[in-house]
Formats: sequence, structure tokens, C-alpha cells
Amino acid sequence: MKIYAYAASGFTGRLVSVEVDIRRGIPGLDIVGLPDNAVRESRDRVRVALKRSGFKFPTDRILVNLSPAGLKKEGASYDLPIAIGILWATDQVQFSNIPAVLCAGELLLDGTVCPVSGILPAAAAAIAGGIDRFIVPERNIEEAKTLPNGRTVGIGHLSNLPSLLENGWKLAKQRNKSNDDDSRLLYPNLSDLRGQPVLKRALETAAAGRHHLLIFGPPGSGKTMSARAFPSLLPDLESKTSLEVSRIWSQAGKLSAESGLLWRPPFREPHHSATMEGLVGGGYGTHPGEVSLSHAGVLFLDEAPEFGQKVLQSLREPLELGKIEMARAGRHWWYPADFQLQMAMNPCPCGNLGREDASCLCSLSEIRRYWRRLGGALLDRVDIRVPVSVISPEELLKSAGEDSRTVQLRVAAAHAIQRERYAGRSWNFNSEIPPGEINHHAVLDKNSTRCFLEAIRKLGLTSRAAHGVLRVSRTLADLERREKIEIENVLEALQHRRYGDRDIFWTTL
Repeated sequence: MKIYAYAASGFTGRLVSVEVDIRRGIPGLDIVGLPDNAVRESRDRVRVALKRSGFKFPTDRILVNLSPAGLKKEGASYDLPIAIGILWATDQVQFSNIPAVLCAGELLLDGTVCPVSGILPAAAAAIAGGIDRFIVPERNIEEAKTLPNGRTVGIGHLSNLPSLLENGWKLAKQRNKSNDDDSRLLYPNLSDLRGQPVLKRALETAAAGRHHLLIFGPPGSGKTMSARAFPSLLPDLESKTSLEVSRIWSQAGKLSAESGLLWRPPFREPHHSATMEGLVGGGYGTHPGEVSLSHAGVLFLDEAPEFGQKVLQSLREPLELGKIEMARAGRHWWYPADFQLQMAMNPCPCGNLGREDASCLCSLSEIRRYWRRLGGALLDRVDIRVPVSVISPEELLKSAGEDSRTVQLRVAAAHAIQRERYAGRSWNFNSEIPPGEINHHAVLDKNSTRCFLEAIRKLGLTSRAAHGVLRVSRTLADLERREKIEIENVLEALQHRRYGDRDIFWTTL
């Protein structure tokens, strides 16, 4: 019988074989295999926990080998597999007809098994390695049971181990789907946003085609509120994507104990003081960053120009590839990072550009420098850019418009059209159409073609920007359930794309 633990190493991670050898010699417990301080300290935790749980701790020399030896082992989740390995090596517990088992958990000195992060990716790695038996902390059992093809038992105290091994496997059942109410976060409703018809239309378009979005306008015009209401327009995640998102959140320790899979698209809003490691991942260990935590969801950067320039430019690769690959001190790992970028900003440093009741004192050069903080390469990847103004008091008193649920149904219908159209392809949404395939899916008639070419030349758009206009046009046609793109769709897409280029910062200057 083999006992395995799990070492976090990017999205996939590695299984770690826990081997225990007991021989005559000076009493002691040695752990080899590149353990960090937390793993080394498990020697004392395991020793005391075994004694206080009613087991005998060997008075011989104990060697615990964590293999592969070249992989660094971090965290306190190795406590439980080391303890179980010692108990099995001394015949104090029996595993009947079980070739291998995955264990994870932290021990308190009284034998209590505490929850740990990374249970979901550990169970997924075990299933991929042909292991179908898991022993996890009692509070993590719901997380592990969301995966099929395995049997999970939860342990709350080390003294319960013998009875669990005797009867627990018979009662252990997996659940293919979880009902995780914690993942259904409360977002503002779109009906709370008064006025702003152009902005609402842009939000719906961005949600329908998963296009990146920039909202700019004076303070108090509803930029942040509309961005926070945006996730309420998105349908629930599909099963495969839900599992990917939940694995990332579990690895980061963001998945709450006693919870299952996340079914709502994540929404992340890092502060503008975030570092590059905090945004893309890395730093200490191989923890995922905000771009991975927002996988299949939304990454919202409020006051985007206030972020560091290097931090903003680090988003370019995940925006193109849909994943983040990192190398730190000889260690290589990756995480999915297929997120939808949303940014909000003022139109100028003082924030008054575009306001009728205030004067903008910024010079054109100051406005240019302010917009250049985003960087041309990053801004060129944003296909929908919407200016917003402060609404009048009369608009605030008007009745609410469409709610998020109504718009979400149209967005879900557009998603279904795109999945059917791109079935069997490597992409699912209009924003992901490769440049070589755009002409096959975004076909223009004669009038639309003439309008498109003339606008591209006038605005001086790059090839990437021109492709972005075609992708947005395809989404607008899908929202209207049209097979062909019409000239109205092209004009609307061009209107969303013009701001921020060639000193066009507002409807009128």
C-alpha cells in the first residue's frame, strides 16, 4: 500500500509519495525530500498528536522520505500523510485491499485534523494518477466530493482513523455536482444604474462576446457601479470551467471550507497598489495571481492609470494566450488565465473633461500622458471603450430599466449561438476568433465593407484593432440573432472603438 501527499506546483501540481522506514537506532524522526520549515516542524506535531490520540509512537529511528526528492515540499498538509504512514508502518492501522491512498491535513497537538488549502487540485491529480481513495479533513470533504470516480472519507480527529478505515469506505460517496451558495456572490443589479443607455448596451455586448471593456468618465458618473454590476449579466459556468476555477481558488486558499464547486464567474478587483506578483502570480511559492483567480470571469481595474506601468503591461501575455506561464529560480509552472478585462478611469488627470458644469484645466499634453499610462499595446487589445457622463437629477428619479436577469437571458442566448457556431474549434466566443478565421465568421456585405474600410483608414486603426471591430460586429449581430453582419452593427462597433486613439478622448472637446 502506498501513501501519497500533494505538492502544489502550478495548476496541475505533483503527487508526492510518502515512504516510512523504521529501524533500530537512536530515537528520532527525520524527514528528507526538500521539506520547508513547516514540513520539518511536522516531526513534533506528529509525535505529540499520535500520543494524545491513543497511539504508540515508535521508540526507534524513523525516516520519512518525500519523493520526488528534487521537488520542494511546502505547508502543513503533510502532517496527516506522515502520521498515517507511521501508523501503517507500525501495524497500528490496516488498509485492506487498497493499493494507494491520498492524504492531506494539518494536525494540532491534541490530534485534531485541521482543513488545508488545495484539496480539490490534490484530488484531481490523484484521480489522474489512478488513485481513487482520499482521506481529507472533515471540513474539506465537500470540496473533495465534487469530483467523480473516487471515494472520500473525512477525518476530524486522528483517533477516529481506525474506524474510518474499517467502515468509512463503505459509506463514502462522491457527488458529481455541488450546490455552493457561497459562490453566488451578490452583485449590484443593472436596474440600479439609472440612465446611461449607451453604457448598458456596451455592457451587454461585452458580456455576450467576452470582449474587453474600458469605461471612462468624470468621478460619480457610475463607472465603478456599472463594472460591479457586470458579473450579474453573465450565465453560470459550465461544469468543466467550474472545476478549473474551483481548483485555482482551492490552490490559493480562497475556496471556503465546507464548500463545493464555484458556479458563478469570479469577479476580482485588486487595489491599484497591487504588485506584479500579486497580479500575475509568483512571489513566495507558486501561488496563483489575480489574473488566474479571475479565470473564466472578470478582472476589474478601477482607476487603471494608477496601476504601475509594468504591472499593466504584464497583462498582455495572458490576454493573448489565456494562461500565465512563469519561471522563478529554476521552477516553472502555469495557471489558466482566460479572463475578461474591465478598466475604469477618469478622462483626464483632473477628471472634469466632458462635464458641462465644470472646466477641465488639463492641457492636451497632460491628457496624452495620462492615457499613455495604460500603454498602447494594452489599450489596443480593448475593443469596447465607452465614455460616460454625470447624469441629471431627473434621471435619478426615473423608474428602473431592465434588470440583470433579463439581460442575462439575452447574453446566454448569444453564448449558445457562438458555441454552436464554433463547435469543435479551439475557441467558444467571438472575442477569441483567430485572425485567420475572422473572414469566415464575420462576413460583410458590399456596403458594410465600404464603410468598414473607410473608417479604418480615417481612424488609423491597427490590424488588431480592425479585427476587434469585426469581432464586436459579429457579437452585435448575434444579439439580434442575425446570421449576417449589417452596416448598423459595423457602425456601432466602430463607435465603441474610436476613443483613446489619435487624441479622441471625449465626444466633443
